[in-house]
Amino acid sequence: MASSEGFLTDGQRELLKIASQNAEILSSSPKSPSSLLSDHHVKAPAGGKAQTAGIAVRHVRRSHSAKYGRVKKDGAGGKGTWGKLLDTDIVSHIDRNDPNYDSGEEPYQLVGSTVTDPLDEFKKAVVSIIEEYFSNGDVELAASDLKELGSSEYYPYFIKRLVSMAMDRHDKEKEMASVLLSALYADVISPAQIRDGFFILLESADDLAVDILDAVDILALFLARAVVDDILPPAFLARAMKALPDSSKGVQVIQTAEKSYLSAPHHAELVERRWGGSTHITVEEVKKKIADLLREYVGSGDTLEACRCIRELGVSFFHHEVVKRALVLAMEIRSAEPLMLKLLKEAAEEGLVSSSQMVKGFSRLAESLDDLALDIPSAKALFQSFVPKAISEGWLDASLTKPATEDGEIQVEDEQVKKYKKESVTIIHEYFLSDDIPELIRSLEEIGAPEYNPIFLKKLITLAMDRKNREKEMASVLLSALHIEIFSTEDIVNGFVMLLETAEDTALDILDASNELALFLARAVIDDVLAPLNLEEIGSRLPPKCSGSETVRMARSLIAARHAGERLLRCWGGGTGWAVEDAKDKITKLLEEYESGGVVSEACQCIRDLGMPFFNHEVVKKALIMAMEKKNDRMLDLLQECYSEGLITINQMTKGFTRIKDGLDDLALDIPNAKEKFGFYVEHAQSKGWLLPSFDSPTTDA
Repeated sequence: MASSEGFLTDGQRELLKIASQNAEILSSSPKSPSSLLSDHHVKAPAGGKAQTAGIAVRHVRRSHSAKYGRVKKDGAGGKGTWGKLLDTDIVSHIDRNDPNYDSGEEPYQLVGSTVTDPLDEFKKAVVSIIEEYFSNGDVELAASDLKELGSSEYYPYFIKRLVSMAMDRHDKEKEMASVLLSALYADVISPAQIRDGFFILLESADDLAVDILDAVDILALFLARAVVDDILPPAFLARAMKALPDSSKGVQVIQTAEKSYLSAPHHAELVERRWGGSTHITVEEVKKKIADLLREYVGSGDTLEACRCIRELGVSFFHHEVVKRALVLAMEIRSAEPLMLKLLKEAAEEGLVSSSQMVKGFSRLAESLDDLALDIPSAKALFQSFVPKAISEGWLDASLTKPATEDGEIQVEDEQVKKYKKESVTIIHEYFLSDDIPELIRSLEEIGAPEYNPIFLKKLITLAMDRKNREKEMASVLLSALHIEIFSTEDIVNGFVMLLETAEDTALDILDASNELALFLARAVIDDVLAPLNLEEIGSRLPPKCSGSETVRMARSLIAARHAGERLLRCWGGGTGWAVEDAKDKITKLLEEYESGGVVSEACQCIRDLGMPFFNHEVVKKALIMAMEKKNDRMLDLLQECYSEGLITINQMTKGFTRIKDGLDDLALDIPNAKEKFGFYVEHAQSKGWLLPSFDSPTTDA
């Protein structure tokens, strides 16, 4: 139906409906849909019908301004058009004076701020500390400044920065860096952090070598100096070597430190004085300083000043010399006795002289009383008066006292024990040079003092701990051989108890003593020298909270670990390092090769090359079993030759025969005439002298 003017046609009403439905979409336009329609009337064509079928508002491409402007493609029209639907380039101006102003409409401004890394801040701060230290040489100031920084977890990076800065300077700064590290050790920086710091240095050796031509040699010298100064244990070098890539400069540094510096004769003195002007002094110089300060104390009587001088020496591991010289001076100058005892008491109460150092000083004097009595006739009597007084006042441990004699005097180590110790040290040194176990056993048998076997064990391990891995491996191998030949299990247990009782003193001279003693204990269990129950016995004989008890617990942990046997057999990195099963397999192969037509001398050489003399009883056992199985007595010729050459001792032979005897019943299941054959072998061996006559042959009755 036709509509009169002023009314909307049906088509226009439909268009209005569509526009209303799209109001939200077009709400951001300058004009609302209603104003759009009012500004641009839609006129119906002639005939009264509007052609609106299928037309959407979005397709109407008319300008919304008073002026006509052609709309560009995709709606990004020209002047007076809205632009694209998502066009965000329109600049809107916000008037803060507008009554409807909303601060939330203000555009956001991102304010940049630097994110700081605590480690970076620490690294920057320590540079100024190090620079200041290099200029004034004040160790105490550098230590206090480092403490004030806090961030103790970053101390390894301080070590890296200190050494790397010194490497690029003169010898004076290198020496100062080493002195500072020694001063900070334990008091400010823990031993573990020292190790971590040097490992970081080794890891960065490749980078350091880019800027410093002789970086490898300088860093090797710093490493050697740290070992000489006892702030790094020698074992650190081997551990770091395993952790670094083979091709890295860090490995070269370690090799240079070991070969060029630490293995040279008198290496300690050479390393200490390499950079000139070392603050370190020799033992003789320390002794002279101690003597001078004690004599000065006799004149002044100022105990506080004397304690300060002792502290400034910086030789806590050598305080036993202070104790010994103070006591000797008290004997020489009778009027000085009260002063000296007062000084020692004060030093002990302050913690300046540790209890172990105090006991060690008294013990050293006790050992030299006979010589001292030649100059001071009353030396023994005076010493006997000093000891109970010191114990009663609480500054000397009662452990110093040994079983007393009938007249109540403290029994001083007799001449026989002192002589045995000297002889055993000589024997051990010769063994480390020759690696000749049979010769060492003969030497001990010639001394003929089996009651001192625990003392020998203590000396053996103590001397090995202060040497390289080769000697440690040799000590473990020797211990196994001695256990079979002449040492009882009780001797071994007593020897380890003696070692662990003095573990704290040992740690003063050998930084890694606790770990190494634990390895020796664990290795003894793996080598069947000790049974696991023996560790319980050893632990029960030690005070519960002492260093030795902790070492026993550490040994138990090592044994309980996975693949402990194989790892502990290789713990020193020397010797054969074979697992027991590997050794058994090699023994079987060499015997089979000999049985098939080999030469006796060649078989003996193969046994010697095994390098496991403590395990030769396995050779004896397997040789006898093979002789029974093959019905070939050639094996007896091999055993005869091994005994004649001293390759297999009579005790090893006896142990091998004993092992066959213990398993003879099981062996007879596979070899019916095993007992008969074994009886023949026993008679043959005893007639040839390579089996103990006391060995009892089993009966051949069925």
